[in-house]
Amino acid sequence: MTVSDKDNQTASAAPALAFYGKMLTFSRVQFSTDDLGAIEAQLAETLSNKSSNIPILIDSEVEQDLPALIELLWSWGLQPIGVVTGTLDVQARAQRLAIFPADGKRIERILPSKKTAAQVSKAVNTNGTDSASNDDHNNATAISETATETTISTVTAETLISAEHITSLFYDQMLRSGQSLNHVGGDLILTNSVNSGAEAITDNSLHVYGRAQGRLVAGATGDKDARIFCQVFNPSLVSVAGTYCLRDNLPEHVIDKSVQVRFIEGEGLVFTVMDNA
Repeated sequence: MTVSDKDNQTASAAPALAFYGKMLTFSRVQFSTDDLGAIEAQLAETLSNKSSNIPILIDSEVEQDLPALIELLWSWGLQPIGVVTGTLDVQARAQRLAIFPADGKRIERILPSKKTAAQVSKAVNTNGTDSASNDDHNNATAISETATETTISTVTAETLISAEHITSLFYDQMLRSGQSLNHVGGDLILTNSVNSGAEAITDNSLHVYGRAQGRLVAGATGDKDARIFCQVFNPSLVSVAGTYCLRDNLPEHVIDKSVQVRFIEGEGLVFTVMDNA
């Protein structure tokens, strides 16, 4: 009996669960109709593939057939994790979905035009070389990930089942406070600045060639090889593959510098100043 009691005490000493400081990056999807056909048509127009695995919140002021809507979203690679409180609360409880409070502020989703992989390949072939070849050795090393993504002339048409599957997205305007740019399927490349209160999110690597403030998220669906490259680094939040760091916890020596951020297993986020001198 004594041995049994000790075993029970040892087992009870171990915690049954633990919470960790991981950030769940998800998108809020607002529905204005219960027509599943119209919803699917919009998904086909908006999404580049069916394997994005993005967690989403369902936000609808229109009554929905929630089980059918969830099934449709899953078929398009989206992962409903909850609803915004309102008309769907009862159905959400029945489906065991989380119910999130409305924040009272809608963020503006930016939908810039995309440059497909085939177009990028054509541009690279026309120019004869990419921009990295004009920089010095250090710069070429720092942006080698970009070159890997954009120099795709060796990829055959047969390999590209859909050119949208490996699309880098270029955005040339300033990302202003209250705006969110979310890209799936390739690198997100911003040639201008990200203002405080804005967010740039991608499932691959993120490049900001202006001043980088706001929320910067790379590897949003868990890609631990994703990286963030910033010309002037001063974000309110930075995240790679779900591991995040807030502005107050950033190393002081990287603020306003040219910085690379990556995730290393066992170390977390690693910040490297890219010295161009």
